[in-house]
Amino acid sequence: MNELSIPKPYVIGLDLGGTNSVFGIVDSRGEIKATTAIKTQGFATAEEYVDAAIEALQVIIEQVGGIEKIKAMGIGAPNANFYKGTIEHAANINWGKGIIPLANMFGDKLGVPVAMTNDANAAAIGEMTYGVARGMKNFIMITLGTGVGSGIVVNGQLVYGHDGFAGELGHIIMRRDDGRPCGCGRTGCLETYCSATGVARTARELLATTGKQSLLRDMDPDKITSLDVSIAASKGDELANDIFRFTGKMLGEACADFTAFSSPEAFIFFGGLVKAGSLIMNPIREAYEESVMPIFRGKAQFLISGLDGASAAVLGASAIGWDISAT
Repeated sequence: MNELSIPKPYVIGLDLGGTNSVFGIVDSRGEIKATTAIKTQGFATAEEYVDAAIEALQVIIEQVGGIEKIKAMGIGAPNANFYKGTIEHAANINWGKGIIPLANMFGDKLGVPVAMTNDANAAAIGEMTYGVARGMKNFIMITLGTGVGSGIVVNGQLVYGHDGFAGELGHIIMRRDDGRPCGCGRTGCLETYCSATGVARTARELLATTGKQSLLRDMDPDKITSLDVSIAASKGDELANDIFRFTGKMLGEACADFTAFSSPEAFIFFGGLVKAGSLIMNPIREAYEESVMPIFRGKAQFLISGLDGASAAVLGASAIGWDISAT
C-alpha cells in the first residue's frame, strides 16, 4: 500500500528549541516531505507563538494535500510534560513561564491529536524508530548541546516517571563542593561541565589557570565555543585535548552511575559536541570502563546517533505523533 492510498498518511513533527522551532511533515517510513521553521523567541505570549507557528505550518500542510492528510502532531520541547501536554517553567523560552498547555493550543487550531515530550525523549524515540537504536529495548540517549538532555528507554518504553519529568540526567550533581552554578538553581550539575557551554567554560578556566601554549590563546576567551575547542584539538592542541579528556572523563563516570539503575545495552550520543568524534568518545569509553561496576564492564556500546542532526528531533517528535494516532 502506498502512502497516497492511506487516508491520513502524514504526521507533523515539531522540534521546539530555545532558538528555532523546526516543523516537518513526515510519512510512516520517516521521510520528511516538507519542512519550515520560525524563531522560537520574540513573542510576548504563547498565543502569539502558536499563531505564528500555524501560519508557517499552513504553507507546508497545503504542499502535502491539506489538513485532511494529517493524522496527528508530535512536539519535542524543553520542560515538556508528556502526560499533560504542557511546557512547564521553561526558563530559556521567554513566553514559556508558568504552565503552557501547548498540545491543546495546537490541537485546537489544527483539529488533530497532539502529543508532546521533552526534546531528549523525542530524540530517543526518533533513534529507536529510525536510527541506530532500532531493535534495542534498553538504551540511554544523551543529547549534548546547550544543555545535557537524556531519554531513558527500559524494556522498549521511555521512562517518564509519575509526573512526566523523569530522566533529567543532565542534572545529576557531579561536584558537590564548589560546583558550577546551573540554570536549574543548584550547583555542580553534569550539564554545567559536559554541555557545549560547559566545554567552553572549561576552556576559559584552563586558559586562566595553566600556562600551556594553545591555539585558543589567540582568541577572545569570552567568545570561545566548543567548536573552537574541537578544531584546536583536531590540530593536536594539547590544552584543547585536555579539555575533551576532562569532559569525556566526567561523562564516562556519569554513564557508569546511570548503568547501575537501568543496565543499558547502549549509550547513544547526539548533538554538536559529538562532532568531535573520537576526541570525546574515547575518553568517555575509557572512564566508563574504569568506573562501572565489574558486572557491567564490557557490555555497553557507545554509539553516535545515526540520524542527521537537522532532522533527528523532528523525526522523534513525529514518532510521538504516530504513537498517539495509534491509540
